Amino acid sequence: MILDAVPVTLSDVGAGAPVLLLHGGGGPASVAPFAPHLADRLGVRVLTPTHPGFAGTERPDELATISQLAALYARLLDELDLDDVTVVGNSIGGWIALELALLGSPRVGRVVVVDAVGVEVVDHPVADFFALTFPELAALSYHDPDRFRIDPDVLPPEARAVLAANRAALAVYAGAGMTDPTLLARLRDVTVPTLVVWGEADRIADPGYGRVLADAIPGAELKVLPRTGHLPQLETPDALADAVEQFAGWLGSSA
Repeated sequence: MILDAVPVTLSDVGAGAPVLLLHGGGGPASVAPFAPHLADRLGVRVLTPTHPGFAGTERPDELATISQLAALYARLLDELDLDDVTVVGNSIGGWIALELALLGSPRVGRVVVVDAVGVEVVDHPVADFFALTFPELAALSYHDPDRFRIDPDVLPPEARAVLAANRAALAVYAGAGMTDPTLLARLRDVTVPTLVVWGEADRIADPGYGRVLADAIPGAELKVLPRTGHLPQLETPDALADAVEQFAGWLGSSA
């Protein structure tokens, strides 16, 4: 799909109420298993765009900020003529979801922010992602990191190239600190129902960071998932799907 001359790769699975699923810095692979899981479990349609620049996709030079990605996805919802969309975003995907909520698109019905980054919290800094090795990143990202460790040295060259491209794209969009100093104050203007989901074992952005973020959004609910780190969609997908379902109020789930 081409939106304003920007190619957007889009996965579309399931049928039913629309869900826009936004991946984090790990690229679309970090949410790929969760999309069909959510579609099947809740009977919904899940659309997962690849942020341009991730997973080998093109990124125009002029597309370089989280807010620009949010505007791109607002246009995507318009192009697809979707209404009452549930936006679910993990990590920088959660940051994009917040910016999308702040745009005031009438097509967004609710937002689920999952272990997001983006706000500055003095006593709870985001981990220095770009200074971490992959084993160190796994140790901070998961309750049980041994299940998810990646050794880039044993991956084929194509896979290593994708990992490098993902890191480069993340640096462009999110910056070295993965925060926007204006975002926390702007969250008071969010008007759509918002659920903030956090892994109790997240050490990329700890639960205290999540509480500050949730407190900044009028009426937002915070749900902390036990035995879960920064990527609930991979580590505890059933718990995350249940949280989304309970918040959205869908009926007829097979859970």
